Amino acid sequence: MADHKHILVVEDERDLVDLLVYNLQKSGYRTTTATNGRLALDLVNSAKPDLVLLDLMLPELSGTEIAGRIRTNPATASLPIIMLTAKGGEIDQIVGLSVGADDYLPKPFSMKVLLARIEAVLRRTGKPAQESRRSLRLGPVEINTETHEAFLEGKPMKLTLTEFRLLTGLLQAGGRVLSRADLMSRAMGPGVMVTERTIDVHITSIRKKLGAHGAMVRTVRGVGYRATLEPETSPETAAEAEA
Repeated sequence: MADHKHILVVEDERDLVDLLVYNLQKSGYRTTTATNGRLALDLVNSAKPDLVLLDLMLPELSGTEIAGRIRTNPATASLPIIMLTAKGGEIDQIVGLSVGADDYLPKPFSMKVLLARIEAVLRRTGKPAQESRRSLRLGPVEINTETHEAFLEGKPMKLTLTEFRLLTGLLQAGGRVLSRADLMSRAMGPGVMVTERTIDVHITSIRKKLGAHGAMVRTVRGVGYRATLEPETSPETAAEAEA
């Protein structure tokens, strides 16, 4: 079922490492482990995992710094990251997501929930649905749904998998408004529970990466988001505002 995907487990609690490795291997995954941040970065480049389970609090380098370095390296920018941490507050979740984590799971967690999250994140790396066009374009943004690449004015965009799925969904909608619930389903997969605030954090990150074109992702108050090149002063968009 896991198709022998390779997971890098970055965690300094030995007992938890053993538990994670046992359950991951039992579910069909290959595993590599790192107990400190520097080793984790080395393994990201040498072991070439399909996904990283990343603890927030680590010796030598923190999980947020590791995630940041993974995202700024073009060779690893799209590598899926799920953060595991004892810090479960919303602000910690937002920090984790803002540095590039695709999902976030506070300790203690259910192993079944973790495995479901891993499957959902890895599923987003698969080929897009047949009805999705290979190439999508809106103004300066172009997305290739087959290669999972996004370009802004012809230059590659460094998007997380979740950001890529959200931006793809918005472009596929053709200017229609997508609710946060719809965006959650498109980006996170069915059955994965996240807060609406999580979607807002990802949208904010997308706007930042769009730079001067960030306003093309519009907030429709009380509804959700849409992607459009229409002037903000048009009657249809007058009620819209940035989040």
